[in-house]
Amino acid sequence: MPSTALSLDVLPPGLIALPTVYRPQADTRLLAASLAREALGPGTDVLEIGTGTGALALHAAGRGARVTAVDVSAMAVATARMNAWLHRLPLRVLHGDFATRTEGQRFDLVVANPPYVPAPDTWLPSRGPERAWDAGPDGRTVIDRICAQLPSLLRPGGALLMVQSGLCGAEETLSLLARRGLIADIADRACVPWGPVLRSRRAWLEARGLAAEAEEQEEVVTIRAQRL
Repeated sequence: MPSTALSLDVLPPGLIALPTVYRPQADTRLLAASLAREALGPGTDVLEIGTGTGALALHAAGRGARVTAVDVSAMAVATARMNAWLHRLPLRVLHGDFATRTEGQRFDLVVANPPYVPAPDTWLPSRGPERAWDAGPDGRTVIDRICAQLPSLLRPGGALLMVQSGLCGAEETLSLLARRGLIADIADRACVPWGPVLRSRRAWLEARGLAAEAEEQEEVVTIRAQRL
């Protein structure tokens, strides 16, 4: 599959971001490209896990979907609510753990840009900007939890769109989703230059076999999984 062109055209313009809130970057744009192809409209219930600025949630709301956006960061929740107000779009934004805050609810589409960067610490950060990307030594702490919860979040025929790095095993995610009874594949992919976080961890990533020596680009993929 060729790389997908990364465009900001489908994201709402003029988004604000409070301190420590993850701003839309290459992974956001890749996920937006996948989201733009989904059939959304009135009657479509969408959940975004880890909404950040609310960019993707607002894109879905702008197309008429009923959108619930959840984030563990209080600053992100405040940011998403402000952006919803600025863009005059209805958005239900909840603070806390996605599984707890949506217990008993089902959605037609789940969108997620979870933390996926491998980090030396075995625990997830509870504050600071690292909260948006650090995800344990294999980068899969949050990804695996989303996969485990997905069957209880999706209606029959519902789908997941989730972006992640190739560093944390896209094939492993596909296998895990298949074991959960979903049909999963890679919808989009792109290669992006390493950012400062990966560059600062080069020696550790190479020592763990997660990156090759002198590697300078990271593959980012969007995975689409559908419940039958």
